[in-house]
Amino acid sequence: MAINKLHDEFHTLDMTKGWEVPTGYPSGIQQKILAGSLDEVNNTGTRTRLLRFDPGVFTTEPFVHKYWEEVFLVSGDLSVGNDDQGKGGESFQPFTYACRPPGAFHGPFSSVAGCLLLEIHYFE
Repeated sequence: MAINKLHDEFHTLDMTKGWEVPTGYPSGIQQKILAGSLDEVNNTGTRTRLLRFDPGVFTTEPFVHKYWEEVFLVSGDLSVGNDDQGKGGESFQPFTYACRPPGAFHGPFSSVAGCLLLEIHYFE
């Protein structure tokens, strides 16, 4: 696997800039790409991103994708498996981790107080 990330030493991130809503996500969920890029059409690449949920935001459908995904819950709360009203599911607190292979269905997701996730995505 070719890695498409630049050498980037420790530096302070500007957490007020560079956020965008990923395609297919509700407006209360934003990503900040830290390194790399993922080409989902050609199934290549790798990326590291922060993903944040505003308080009360939820998704209504499970996600499935063709790349590996590693997720670390940095802060806040995240529930997995809520209904289409954002209720229910299994709740997780900071310092929890998931590693999902391509094709794994996961979600929907909700957050009562908001959360910050660190995610790494890559193709084999």
